[in-house]
Amino acid sequence: MGIKLPIYMDNHATTPVDPRVVAAMTPYFTEVFGNAASRNHAFGWSAEEGVENARAQVAQLIGATPKEIVFTSGATESDNLAIKGVAEMYREKGNHIITQVTEHKAILDTCKRLEKEGYEVTYLPVGKDGRISLDELRNAITPKTILITIMYANNEIGVIQPVAEIGKIAKEKGVFFHSDGVQAVGKVPVDVQKDGIDLLSISAHKLYGPKGVGALYVRRKNPRVQLTAIIDGGGHERGMRSGTLNVPGIVGFGKACELCRLEMEEEAKRLGALRDRLKDRIMSRLDETFINGTMEHHLPNNINISFAYVEGESLLMGINDVAVSSGSACTSATLEPSYVLKALGVGEDLAHTSIRFGLGRFNTQEEVDYVADRVVETVNRLRELSPLYEMAKEEGVDVSKMNWKTA
Repeated sequence: MGIKLPIYMDNHATTPVDPRVVAAMTPYFTEVFGNAASRNHAFGWSAEEGVENARAQVAQLIGATPKEIVFTSGATESDNLAIKGVAEMYREKGNHIITQVTEHKAILDTCKRLEKEGYEVTYLPVGKDGRISLDELRNAITPKTILITIMYANNEIGVIQPVAEIGKIAKEKGVFFHSDGVQAVGKVPVDVQKDGIDLLSISAHKLYGPKGVGALYVRRKNPRVQLTAIIDGGGHERGMRSGTLNVPGIVGFGKACELCRLEMEEEAKRLGALRDRLKDRIMSRLDETFINGTMEHHLPNNINISFAYVEGESLLMGINDVAVSSGSACTSATLEPSYVLKALGVGEDLAHTSIRFGLGRFNTQEEVDYVADRVVETVNRLRELSPLYEMAKEEGVDVSKMNWKTA
């Protein structure tokens, strides 16, 4: 079977919508087109039924109850609602929030906004493996701490944080725990009860659902979390998120979650095997390649590799029939090296050489082999043009210790 180009391996940025999800959504555009808030006729009732069925599907995937699911426009809104909603509701209790330096910009920029409003934010460092220190987390908690927000899995390096341990510490200290679960939900088992998560952000388009719809899990008991709304209007979603519901999107989101729940275990095994095949076929044929972040606690579909002596953007252009990324989709327009990699202690030069491979449901072994061959071929060609690589390999020069002078 021939390979269709270009090949898509940027599934952390977004995923294609599963055809089964499209099929579930289609009637809600033309036949079941009512407003879910219209309570006095059959069109509204049918739309509401679709929404509530989806709410149950999302809840079941993460071990929650349907009433704990609040639909949003996506994970960025969910992150904002969780952090700002807790901050404002519990302002009298305290003004201190704890996060980490490798969070998504939706978390970091929200925290920076709150700092301007008088809140205090602690940004925990990460080790070379990409994970926070639980001891440093414990030491950072003060009597004024109201929220810990630590992502489940990183969007660039795929590293999974010790979430259950964080949840346990939060519970012991009486602090709410929010996790951006965007990259983890649907890829690895996430259970808000076992993990001790009080608020969890999810996005449909990261798990083969449509763009423009997401959810926030909000714990209803032990402890009950209350939020101040950040969007005011008609009091939709039990007053936590006003606005006419995106019924087709929500229905598709629910179907995508159901498929993940049923197929995730087998899919994770398949993608993990493909990921390892890609890694081995690249790294066994190229020297000076480095994996970023621990592979022990890792998403099955992710690998982030640095290719020394090769500029990342040049490599991307050299493999222009393959869609991969040199960082987060939300920061790919910048020329700065990844702040995530810098936080791991990766040098600026090496950080600029890094590529994120994100495998997905529709990738095949043939595509993996093609991508590996293209990467190896392109890296070798670029290194042949690199005087630094020649100096390092043929002359034994430690390029990192060279003293560069300008005229």
